[in-house]
Amino acid sequence: MTGNASSLSSLERSDPAGSGWVRTWGASPQAPDSSVIAIDPFADATLRQVVRISGGGRRTRIRISNEYGTTPLTIGAAHISLAESDHEIQAGTDHALTFSGQPTITVPAGAPILSDPVDLPVPALSRLTVSLHLPDQVETCTCHGTDNALGWILPGDATTLASLPANAAPLPTQALLSAVEVLPGAPTKSIAIIGDSRVDGIGSTPGADRRWTDVLAERLTGRGGHTLCVVNQGIGGNRMLADGMGAATLARFDRDVLATPGLAHVVIAAGNDLVFSFAPHDEKTAGFLAMFPGAPVTADDVIAAHLQLAARARAHGAKVYAATIAPYGRSEMYSPEGDSAREQVNSWIRTSSAFDGVLDFDAAWRDPADPTRIRDDLQTGDHIHGNDAGYQALADSIDLSLFD
Repeated sequence: MTGNASSLSSLERSDPAGSGWVRTWGASPQAPDSSVIAIDPFADATLRQVVRISGGGRRTRIRISNEYGTTPLTIGAAHISLAESDHEIQAGTDHALTFSGQPTITVPAGAPILSDPVDLPVPALSRLTVSLHLPDQVETCTCHGTDNALGWILPGDATTLASLPANAAPLPTQALLSAVEVLPGAPTKSIAIIGDSRVDGIGSTPGADRRWTDVLAERLTGRGGHTLCVVNQGIGGNRMLADGMGAATLARFDRDVLATPGLAHVVIAAGNDLVFSFAPHDEKTAGFLAMFPGAPVTADDVIAAHLQLAARARAHGAKVYAATIAPYGRSEMYSPEGDSAREQVNSWIRTSSAFDGVLDFDAAWRDPADPTRIRDDLQTGDHIHGNDAGYQALADSIDLSLFD
């Protein structure tokens, strides 16, 4: 990683104890493999992305990931600003970012990088525009497979442009940017939420910040009192016990959750292990299930995984919460055996006292006329994922006093 010793000290001097920083937005890095819509190789281009943070602060920095890159990644220029709209930045807020005191840096393959802090005050629920110029050839771009953030690719160094030019092409996925962190002016902590596509917000309106974690951030901001940031570390298709779409939850937990600056609360919201293990194998499901190798798991396996995650979180001083697994009847993945295993895990989550609190998403979504399925007005049509109203219902079901 390029940079000199004197410039490196500028990052250290900004926060010598490494304390005070809080993560306010996140997206779990993924490999650009067949499970995501990868970005084609490119060179001399700018990636511009708009993300909405949760809690605010008086200083700001970003984290960029080349963790799944196969070659070093050179950042030629980087800018951050408040977004005026999806296509324009707010006048007077544009800041050039540096890395260890330098405007450019090369990140080794397999590594992340933190920018130096900038004096950019950002209010809670702000939308930020981050622009990265990549001058060299980028063959493999570390990404996040769900397009919940708006993004574009522009030719050349367009990091200083105040508005989006006509030749901007939409990004098919989130790319390189894995976190935004703030230095707050008041005591602030983070809630890290890990899970699968229902955490990642599949079915919600892309780019509209309507995932249940987004709505939870709005509820927490609106209630006053001490500040809590909400960091979404969901991956669509993710499993707790085996890789598939993204590394297994047990494997990525240290990076995506325990390394979160300001971590105080952890929410586990995962159910795919059981869904895929018991899914019927037929013409409709065979192609999809082929992306999830490994032996089937049982309800006891999933319970053990929850206990492992809870123990690791508590070792870092965090409180731990579990969400019950929402129903999925009438979907192509449904089987009575899988539903029975789901109910077994849910009963344990509710009654085991293994957690500091329970988020009962099963109760929030199930149809009173048929508890094996989601209410029709809350699901997006596949009987697995929520629509905007469905994710709103999950967020509204959470007792905010759990996080006091």
